[in-house]
Amino acid sequence: MNKRTALLLKILLFLFVLNSISLFLYFSSHSSKQSQYDYHSRHPLVESHLLTHTGQTHMLKPWPILPSYLPWSQTVNSVTLGSCEGYFGNGFTKPIDLFSSSVSSTTYGGGGGGGGWFRCWFSETLQSSICEGGMLRMVPERIRMSRGGERLEEVLGRREGDELPVFKNGAFEIDGGEGFKGEKQLASEKLLDQYAPKGEIDLHTMRGLIGSIRVVQSKDFTCDEWIEEPALLVTRFEYANLFHTITDWYSAYVSSRVTGLPNRPHLIFVDGHCLSSMEETWKALFSSLRYARNFSGSVCFRHAVLSPLGYETALFKGLTEQIDCNGTSARDLWQNPDNQKTARLSEFGEMIRASFGLPLHRHHAGRSIARVHNVLFVRREDYLAHPRHGGKVESRLSNEPEVFDSLKNWASNYKGCKINLVNGLFAHMSMKEQVQAIQDASIIVGAHGAGLTHIVSATPRTVILEVISLDFRRPHFELIARWKGLEYHAINLDGSYANPVSVINELNSIIKSLGC
Repeated sequence: MNKRTALLLKILLFLFVLNSISLFLYFSSHSSKQSQYDYHSRHPLVESHLLTHTGQTHMLKPWPILPSYLPWSQTVNSVTLGSCEGYFGNGFTKPIDLFSSSVSSTTYGGGGGGGGWFRCWFSETLQSSICEGGMLRMVPERIRMSRGGERLEEVLGRREGDELPVFKNGAFEIDGGEGFKGEKQLASEKLLDQYAPKGEIDLHTMRGLIGSIRVVQSKDFTCDEWIEEPALLVTRFEYANLFHTITDWYSAYVSSRVTGLPNRPHLIFVDGHCLSSMEETWKALFSSLRYARNFSGSVCFRHAVLSPLGYETALFKGLTEQIDCNGTSARDLWQNPDNQKTARLSEFGEMIRASFGLPLHRHHAGRSIARVHNVLFVRREDYLAHPRHGGKVESRLSNEPEVFDSLKNWASNYKGCKINLVNGLFAHMSMKEQVQAIQDASIIVGAHGAGLTHIVSATPRTVILEVISLDFRRPHFELIARWKGLEYHAINLDGSYANPVSVINELNSIIKSLGC
C-alpha cells in the first residue's frame, strides 16, 4: 500500500468517524437544542424577556429524547397538502401576523415597539391554526364559565354549558406598545373565517378566545400576575373520555413542537371542567397545570401558545375523512421520505411513556423466540366519569366475564411459551399503570371502547385484537393501529355476544405468529 492510498484511507476513516459523531450529537440533542434554536431565532424578544425578567426557566421540564423524533421545523409551502406530515406533523406552515408592536402603525395595525405580538400558523390540510402571542393579558372575570378543577363529587349535576367558556370582549388583551392609541379588536370575522374556521364545530371555543382579543394602550395593560415562561392555553370538551382527551394531548404536543418551545410549557385550562383521572397525564406531559378561573386577578403571559381543539386533529378527522397514511419507523422516513408514511404517532406515544418515566427502548421480541408474552385484556367497568354521568358504562360485550374466564383458562394451559393474561381494569388503575400495561403487552385485546385509545403508547411489535359488536363498528382503533404501523385484527360480532372459542382461535393464530 503506497502512502497516497494510506492517506486516502485515513481521510475516509476520519470522515466516517466525524459523521458518526455528528449523527450521535444530533439525535442526542435534537429534542432540546434544535427547538431552542428555532424558538429563539423566531422570537428574539421572548429570549430577552426570559433572560432579564426571570431566572426560573430551569423550572420547566426539558423535552425527553425520543427514538422516533424527527425535526418539526418547516418552511412555507414545504409540506404537501394532504400528506401524512400535513395531517400528523407540522403542516402549519402558512403564517399570518395579526399584530406586531415592533413595526410601524401602518403595518398590521402595529404600535411603535415595546408591546406585544400575535401570529397564527395555518394548516391547509387540517384547516386549523396554531396561534401564539407575546405580552398577552387574560382577565378571568371576563370569561363566563364555572371555576373548574373541583372534585367531581362537589359538582354532580352541573350542566355542560356551565363548564364551557364564553368570552366577553377583552377577555384577552395585547399591549399595543409605544405610540398605539385607543383600542381595537385583534381579528375581524373575515380573518377568523380564514384562519380559525368553525367547520363542523358549533361552539368553537378557541375561535371565541381569539375573537375576544383586543389591542390596548400600554397604560391600560396592567397585570396582577406574570407568567414569564411559555404557557399553553387549552380548551377542552369531552375531557373525561380517553379518546377525546388523547386528541387534546396530541394537539397540545403538536402546538408545543410547531412553535419551537425549548422546554415543555406551563399548561392553562381555559375551561371550567372538574377534575378527572386524565389530569395525571396532563401533569406528566407538561411543566405545571392551572385553571384560568383559579387565578385571583389578571394574568399576563410573556409568551402564550393557543392549542387547536382536539376535534381538529387527524385522530378525530380520520373518522370522517380518508387519511391514507401508514405508520413506519423514524429511521425509515429519515432514509426514505414518503408522504404516505408517518412516525408522528409513535413519537407521541413515546412522549407519553417518557413523561411517566417509562423506558423507551424496550421492544417485544415479536416473531422471535420470546418465551413469555403478556396478553392484555382491556375491560369496561362502571365508574362515575363526569357530573352528568350516571356511573354506568354502556356494554359493548355482553358476555365479557365469560370471555375473560375462558382466556384465563386458555393462557394457563397453553403449551409452547408462557402467557400472562393481564386483567386490564383501567377504571381502577392510575394512568401511569394503564400506560405501563399497554407498553408491556405483546397482544392487546378488547371490545370497542375508549380505553383502547391507549394503543398510541404501544411498542412497535404489539398486536391489536378488537372485538366489535354490531352497534359499534367504528374505525377508531383500526386507524390508530394503521397510523402506528401495528398489526391489527378484528372479530366482528352479529350482536354483542362473543363466542369465547372464536376469540381463543384468533389468539392462537396470533400467538403462533409470534413464535409460540
